[in-house]
Amino acid sequence: MSRRKFLQQSAALAGGGLLLSAIDNKAFAIFKNRIMPSDQINIGAIGIKGMGWSNLTAALRVPGVNVVALCDVDKNVLDARMADLAKMKVDTSKVSTYGDYRKLLEQKDIDAVIIGTPDHWHALMMVEACQAGKDVYVEKPVGNSIEECRVMVAAQQRYNKVVQAGQWQRSQQHFRDAVDFIRTGQLGNIRTVKVWCYQGWMRPEPKVPDSAPPPGFDYDMWLGPAPKRPYNASRSHFHFRWFWDYAGGLMTDWGVHLMDYAVFGMNADVPKSVSALGGNFAYPDLSQETPDTMGALYEFDKFNLIWDHAMGIDNGLFGKDHGIAFIGNNGTLEVDRGGWEVIEERQSKNKVKVERKKPTDNGLQKHWENFTNVVKSRKMEDLNCSIQTGAHIATVCQLGNIAFRTQKKLIWDKDKAKFTDESVNKKYFGKAYHNGYKLPKISGF
Repeated sequence: MSRRKFLQQSAALAGGGLLLSAIDNKAFAIFKNRIMPSDQINIGAIGIKGMGWSNLTAALRVPGVNVVALCDVDKNVLDARMADLAKMKVDTSKVSTYGDYRKLLEQKDIDAVIIGTPDHWHALMMVEACQAGKDVYVEKPVGNSIEECRVMVAAQQRYNKVVQAGQWQRSQQHFRDAVDFIRTGQLGNIRTVKVWCYQGWMRPEPKVPDSAPPPGFDYDMWLGPAPKRPYNASRSHFHFRWFWDYAGGLMTDWGVHLMDYAVFGMNADVPKSVSALGGNFAYPDLSQETPDTMGALYEFDKFNLIWDHAMGIDNGLFGKDHGIAFIGNNGTLEVDRGGWEVIEERQSKNKVKVERKKPTDNGLQKHWENFTNVVKSRKMEDLNCSIQTGAHIATVCQLGNIAFRTQKKLIWDKDKAKFTDESVNKKYFGKAYHNGYKLPKISGF
């Protein structure tokens, strides 16, 4: 097998949504080792239990990418992932392990880092990684406050590093095709965009008493800049999502994926106003702060955007558990991870209909190919989801959460980039850092 044929085969496998592991392991190792050192990228991964691990395995399917360091505050996770790497035929003797991300950033041979930690760590780690000379792939939502998003964009500009946000749908072709169709104008005037996320499988943990952290889990490091609290099993690992200290619930967890394409599809900027309502109606007795049921209304210049989420239910709009619907005078385009279609408008004289188009590729894999290509080329404009894009939609989602928390209709001042209500800015624009941590200030920005 020639290297050209190998690369063609790997591209075909990735494009079809298959795993590169389908190629013979021996052939893969031979040709990966033949890639010039200057074309190889050494990766360090921080936070490797969930999406951090998914990102790393996707990265390792890209020819020329090597893992040289892992970091996690839970030694049990760290040990398990080292065992997983061994099963993947990775030489783990060349992989350093850390419990403190700052030690990983000191490792000189790391070219790029994955940040797959809980949301409240994303900003600080991304900025410090850029300061350490590393390129960054940071999970979504990129920031846990509007202020953090601003600082992350400033850091990328100040240090001129490649920073890709983990909104991998930006690299999936059928989402792009749907947007291209919207731009043709065939849907007619689009007055309303509806975005929904119904996740029946998501369920918070039962309420349990505070306890000592489990052995091997560095709880103080896990908290980092978040407020100091006693350890509680219902708040850590996957379930950090349901607590304001660390994240923003479904609005930011799934919202940055789905709202991103709603705003992108309409070629919109920021809303003029936002209001929201909801509560913990599905699981009132379980451990959570963020709403399991919520609706938000965003007012843009020429259309309204409606967000609707619910945990414990799968039967959303059109019988789908998630999606984006662009409702035009001539038809409605619906797009989700399973494909896109156009449903005709019976009242229109210019009705349009498109049969369902299914995905033909693996979005996460393509996102990683895009990132590694830009790491090599340094052409920032080629990134499919730059930190600027990630910060923009994270801000839009934060607006919805803040409207819910204040129970006010909030007006956004585009020119000043803040709310017209100064009391809301003071309380919700940023988040206080604790335990000796500080959000960096970027000189010149």
